[in-house]
Amino acid sequence: MSRLPSTIRRRLGLAALAAGALALGGCAGQGPPPNIDLGAGPARAGTVKPDALKDVAMTFTSYGGAFQTGQMQGIVKPFGKLSGARILEDGPTEYAKIRAQVEADFVTWDVVDTDAVWSDGQCGKLLMPLDYSIIDASKVPEGQATRCSVPAMNYATVLTYDKTKFGGRTPQGWKDFYDVQRFPGKRAMFGGAGDAAPGDLEGALIADGVAPEDLYPLDVDRALRKLDTIRKHLVFWETGARSQQMLESGEVVMATVWSGRAYAAVKNGAKFEPVWNQFVPRREALVVPKGVRSPKASMALINYYLGREQQEKLTELTSYSPIHVDARPKVDRLLQSYVTTTPERQRQAIKVDSAWWAENQPAVIEKFTAWLAG
Repeated sequence: MSRLPSTIRRRLGLAALAAGALALGGCAGQGPPPNIDLGAGPARAGTVKPDALKDVAMTFTSYGGAFQTGQMQGIVKPFGKLSGARILEDGPTEYAKIRAQVEADFVTWDVVDTDAVWSDGQCGKLLMPLDYSIIDASKVPEGQATRCSVPAMNYATVLTYDKTKFGGRTPQGWKDFYDVQRFPGKRAMFGGAGDAAPGDLEGALIADGVAPEDLYPLDVDRALRKLDTIRKHLVFWETGARSQQMLESGEVVMATVWSGRAYAAVKNGAKFEPVWNQFVPRREALVVPKGVRSPKASMALINYYLGREQQEKLTELTSYSPIHVDARPKVDRLLQSYVTTTPERQRQAIKVDSAWWAENQPAVIEKFTAWLAG
């Protein structure tokens, strides 16, 4: 579910964006920081001292849509009610706006949901380190709590196929996505110019014979050459909604899509089945921009977000995988089969090198965008 803004958005003038930030009223970033007492003792995820933020206004920013609605209903508004904070929301997340706020020294977004690759690349630059004396990340999946972020939600880029096709043959992994003889028909994959994220490039290299443990540093040129071998069989989607439509309409026989969209399509009647072998785990991240008015308040919200009950509720509201390892959301069997954070499912995932992506994403975007236009 990579949701990086387009190249056009990234090139918007920072001055204009900063002016827009300055025009916002009632947000964090105005006046001296409040005096906050979060109580004594070690942090415990999912809790906050009642009325600890009674005089604090906070803005939570995410990507909009059903997921942000679930975040607000299941976590952020209950946090405001318990802590006493006055909660505002904004969106969608735009990285140029974060940069504008930080550079103008007028930060109005207190906690922001971003792509994890972007957040890894901005740690210590536009984003401040998290305070793990306030945030209890002990139940976050291993390796997902970083210096400047914790996961907002988990999902996956997964290969899925029409189970009514292929005469009973079942694709087993990435190699079969490229086998147009045994598995004929149109394939779909992400094709948004100005964007690139973990998923299809890793899959192309695995199909070309690279062992999962040897993927990094990614040989992007080799991956694109592998994609060239099936280019005439490819159709592209730029939004999650379009990928879901392709599955539901039967426009394609195979596709690489975000797991949440695959689930939604199957729930709506699409005859598709995911291949979890060597799926690519993905996540969004919660971050705090540098210069936020009240870092303690931001940390307190993030700590509350990570609670078991909060994560169970969020999954029940949105279908996305919880990021508390003990969470057991009450969901139907179909949705449970699309949860990516169980130990059993995680054993099927490839290991994504987030640090490599954070450092190299701009160069990968440039190459991938050029390939799309070629």
